[in-house]
Amino acid sequence: MLSSSLSPQNGTWTELLFQLLILGLALYLGYYWARVPQRPQLVTGSRFLAFLEQHCPITVETFYPTLWCFEGRLQTIFRALLQPRLLVPYWSEVLQTPDGGQLLLDWAGQYDGSQYPDPATQPIVLLLPGIIGSSQETCVLHLVDQALRDGYRAVVFNKRGCRGEELPTHRTFCASNTEDLETVMNHIKHRYSQAPLLAVGISLGGVLVLNHLARMGPAAGLVAALTISACWDSFETTSSLETPLNTLLFNQRLTAGLCQIVDRNRKVMEKVVDVDFVMQARTIRQFDERYTAVAFGYKDCVAYYQAASPGTKVGAIQIPVLCLNAADDPFSPVHALPLQAAKQSPHVALLVTAQGGHIGFLEGLLPWKHCYMSRLFHQYAKAIFQHPTELLGLGASSPSGGGKS
Repeated sequence: MLSSSLSPQNGTWTELLFQLLILGLALYLGYYWARVPQRPQLVTGSRFLAFLEQHCPITVETFYPTLWCFEGRLQTIFRALLQPRLLVPYWSEVLQTPDGGQLLLDWAGQYDGSQYPDPATQPIVLLLPGIIGSSQETCVLHLVDQALRDGYRAVVFNKRGCRGEELPTHRTFCASNTEDLETVMNHIKHRYSQAPLLAVGISLGGVLVLNHLARMGPAAGLVAALTISACWDSFETTSSLETPLNTLLFNQRLTAGLCQIVDRNRKVMEKVVDVDFVMQARTIRQFDERYTAVAFGYKDCVAYYQAASPGTKVGAIQIPVLCLNAADDPFSPVHALPLQAAKQSPHVALLVTAQGGHIGFLEGLLPWKHCYMSRLFHQYAKAIFQHPTELLGLGASSPSGGGKS
């Protein structure tokens, strides 16, 4: 009797719970379709804007972030978890640097003659991974795979120490120093002097590309560049990463990775820095104060961050570069993006999506099957390599810029 008397009540609660779930799902879907999918904001000079709209239509199409994972931190985390690890057949090459260091390049791709009759002119894509990333990072593997499918050669520049190799000197890398990048580019241009070269920089790799472009001007040695989630202001980046949740999710892990590189090469490091003091760092700012600024000759971390921030150097860039950023990037706040400078620049284009996080940009219901970054790279590289003459007149663009959102 007791069991039967409770059954109707249990059924009522089950029905009510089901109705609440349906209502919640309906509200969630309604919010998503009303607020989340948006066309990205594209900001650059008028001629570069017209070039991208014509040859790179993804830059003006609505971006549909993954329905169940569109918040910036979730995009950042789930991209690393969900994106499958592709098998890329690399072959490695070691370069010697003037200061006695070594650089590791991972090459991929063989000439097949189907798309480019002359192997000497087969386009090359140079990829620069993020802060502690390497050629084995999933996002790098996907971009390399896309480059190979498009018929290009690909080469990944692994920053010193990021592939687990032993370092012969105390220097690793920093965002402001582009000497190693210049060594790599000179090597590539010497070997393939007639091949057009496109640089793709991810996160800190993008910062290196931007600082190289600003430093070298028209002599940068590239036909164009693409950056993904580059951090434009080092002060704003470290401040954002030091908020409690970002510290827990990102800052501590990245700092631990940086400290591992120093600890693994303790013998050469202890000649210049206090390794035990460096190993106590718990944030990227602390690591930069104790290692990066010291190892690269800066007075302090403030001086290093001033030199490392490309946001103040937009006007010096004279090679076309498309920069993909997300407004909800936990590493690079949207207010730090140099939108006004890009609007006046004939060579720098900012493509800002409302969602995407940091190197996330997951799209579609099943994000492991869709990659906004790869689609953007495919269209942009094709436009650059197939329409090079249209890029020559960008510098003649009128001062008044353009933008679409």
